[in-house]
Amino acid sequence: MRAVSSERPRRREVLDALRGSAAPLGVADVAERLGVHPNTARFHLDALVEDGAAERALERPSGPGRPRTVYTARPGMDRGGSRGYRLLAQILLSRLAAAGPAARGEAERAGREWGRYLVDRPPPFGRISADGAAGRLTALLADLDFAPEPGGDVIRLRHCPFLELAEEYGPLVCDVHLGLMRGALAELDAPLQAEALEPFAEPDACLARLRRT
Repeated sequence: MRAVSSERPRRREVLDALRGSAAPLGVADVAERLGVHPNTARFHLDALVEDGAAERALERPSGPGRPRTVYTARPGMDRGGSRGYRLLAQILLSRLAAAGPAARGEAERAGREWGRYLVDRPPPFGRISADGAAGRLTALLADLDFAPEPGGDVIRLRHCPFLELAEEYGPLVCDVHLGLMRGALAELDAPLQAEALEPFAEPDACLARLRRT
């Protein structure tokens, strides 16, 4: 763990050196600027190229000799930093919650649209059975990391990928999940509906209840 934690600051220093240079830098240039071994500089330069943060090129020599490999920073923001997606979700959910009673309907409608978008549709003119639709819905929930366990007309969701948000904004997040299932089944045009979602109905699972139509 120590080696991993020390690599990122060093890699950022290498990237800063590339950004602060008016001309492309070679391995020896970076090593000299940062006071590190050339192999260390090369390791981080190659990692930056692999991450898409830097570009590698061959510099034409001014005289006889082999071309030199040089590096430049790619324009754009640094993609190696941390992310605050949970904070963003909290900001958006708090704004939605402030809308009052209509918020839950909006959350469910948003889930429906995404459910339609995410599910694998059957081929044209094909009809899908209730069992087939339940299988596709279970596969979609598995892809979204809900750890579903089908059992008749109930799907147990053993994991919630938005657990902390569900605990904080319960109904809104659960309405999005229910909308996802309803939208997916509607897109499949299946004789099956997601009737309800019971959050934390069991100590280790939420229950999605299905109804055949």
